[in-house]
Amino acid sequence: MENGSFYKRAKRLLFGAPRDLFDPKIFHRLSLVAFFAWVGLGADGISSSCYGPEEAFIALGGHPALAVFVALATVVTVFIISGSYAQIIEAFPSGGGGYIVASKLLGERAGVVSGSALVIDYVLTITISVASGADALFSFLPPVWHSYKFWVIAFIIIVLIWLNLRGIKESVAVLTPIFMAFMLTHIPLVLYAIFRHVPELPEVGARVSSELTSTASQLGWVGLGMLLMRSYSMGAGTYTGIEAVSNSMPTLREPRVQTGKKAMLYMAISLSFIAGGIILGYVLNGVAPAHGKTLNAVLFETLVGGFWSGNTGAAVVAFVLASEAALLFVAAQTGFLGGPQVLSSMAVDSYVPHRFAHLSERLVTKYGVYFMGAMAFLMLFITGGSVRYLIVMYSINVFLTFSLSQFGMVVHWWKDRDKEKAWKVKLAMSSIGFLLTASILCFTVWIKFPEGGWITLLITGSFIALCFLIRRHYRKAQQALRRLDELLLQLPPVTISSVQEPVLRRTAPTAAIMVSGYNGLGMHVFFSVIRSFPGTFRNFVFLSAGVVDSTVFKGAEEVVNLGEDLRKQLRHYEEFVKGHGYYAEARSQVGTDVIEIIGHLAAETAKDFPNAVFFSGQIVFQEEGFITRFLHNQTAFLAQKKLVFAGLPMIVMPVRIL
Repeated sequence: MENGSFYKRAKRLLFGAPRDLFDPKIFHRLSLVAFFAWVGLGADGISSSCYGPEEAFIALGGHPALAVFVALATVVTVFIISGSYAQIIEAFPSGGGGYIVASKLLGERAGVVSGSALVIDYVLTITISVASGADALFSFLPPVWHSYKFWVIAFIIIVLIWLNLRGIKESVAVLTPIFMAFMLTHIPLVLYAIFRHVPELPEVGARVSSELTSTASQLGWVGLGMLLMRSYSMGAGTYTGIEAVSNSMPTLREPRVQTGKKAMLYMAISLSFIAGGIILGYVLNGVAPAHGKTLNAVLFETLVGGFWSGNTGAAVVAFVLASEAALLFVAAQTGFLGGPQVLSSMAVDSYVPHRFAHLSERLVTKYGVYFMGAMAFLMLFITGGSVRYLIVMYSINVFLTFSLSQFGMVVHWWKDRDKEKAWKVKLAMSSIGFLLTASILCFTVWIKFPEGGWITLLITGSFIALCFLIRRHYRKAQQALRRLDELLLQLPPVTISSVQEPVLRRTAPTAAIMVSGYNGLGMHVFFSVIRSFPGTFRNFVFLSAGVVDSTVFKGAEEVVNLGEDLRKQLRHYEEFVKGHGYYAEARSQVGTDVIEIIGHLAAETAKDFPNAVFFSGQIVFQEEGFITRFLHNQTAFLAQKKLVFAGLPMIVMPVRIL
């Protein structure tokens, strides 16, 4: 068996067969319905009920009865943020969430800040979810096994990377049973935790009233407000993940807006019920912190103890808590879904390397998946897997994006008040959402800055600076390429009818030139071939790969349009070259892997023109290093390598632009 054949078979076994881009039902098959969007994108928010309510409850200290107000505030906040993001879905159905909203409504700089915070937030989503899940998992295992925790975390991240490289829908389908196990165990327990104490509600109300009065007398009304605000802010992790649907709209099934709003409704109801219900369950059941146990564990042991005791009760509690640990692993999936989508949007605007918009043959943004996985490992190394530090970093980034998005929508509704009938209601919702999220952000930064808050500000700030540097480099390169494009305007018009039709001689020396479309770079390579090999070539074949990236793949129709546009561009080469007495033709193919496409086109061309020599242009820089090689694809050199091993001659023509 040949190496190439073995590699392709192994790749197909691991990641699945390539998708058919021209299948009219391909996008329908890959997209997520509202239920699967709720599973794949809502797991992050719902999993926060494993740690968010506990942080809020503990922050109240010796005033646990006041948690009733925090539970109510939590439910209201979830619906307000969800409602405002439903408006974002309607206003920006193409996705991008916080990045697109801030860019369009507040300017590019605000967009980069929001997008960068969102990317780091999704990295932390993966990190904190896997780290928390591992902590929960190893709490059931003997201490001697704890030395394997890092390797378990690494294995889980690698598995998630592999699942997402196989495809979005496949990864969500695999994780759905875990999500459902969590919901089917927690919903009945939360209901039982509340309804078992319905007869005692008058007594609970009296206890809350007494606690409120005594706390106000001890701390004053301002102190009471600060205590409640601190508890409310410490539970901010509960609201993380709400934005995931609006960021990942391209993955949803048409009609996208209705699907997205439906998934958002599912998320709001489930998150508010479970998070608010757990906090209320703490109060009603007199839950107190216990050494080595989470508050959820204490609550569930209390509830299950009313039905089962001994080994049976312990097994039921273990299963419930194991479903929490498993859901935390599922929640990491949100980072792998949302993060690459944001990176893809930023890549289109040249704030991150363009390759982050590229799709694999399985039609996933593979470089984004790789990036999220690698950064998750880096964050684990920086924080040592400490969930306490990760929660702080996590909350600051997500509420930075929340605040910018909500403020952007405030600006939007105010500017469009003459066009929108219900603009006052929408403006009020966005304004309240902005005030809530901005206050949580400021309070969290103020309280937690010395406890890890500075780390996330440093990391996010560095990422923002890097984005602006990348954009600056791309702008300089684009300006230089535009100077090459001006060459097209200087070319004399050619009237083919005045020139004798060139005669095709297939055995004559043929120059096969690889181009990316009709542009100055392609014409520069053509003239370089004429100048470097005068009188040698009489045939010219132009080869081009139409690369389907995240901006193009919105369905089979868009792919067909890409192919048609590419063929129109290549006809300009044919007309110009034929007008100067040479034989010319063009060949193109649409796909996701430019090297595979070029290899196929080159092999077919070599069969038809046995004396063909292949040429490609490669832009070069005076000072070239790892950064420039990473920011600009090395297609010419990779194609040359592939053709050399296929026994086909290829020459790379350097093109200096900077």
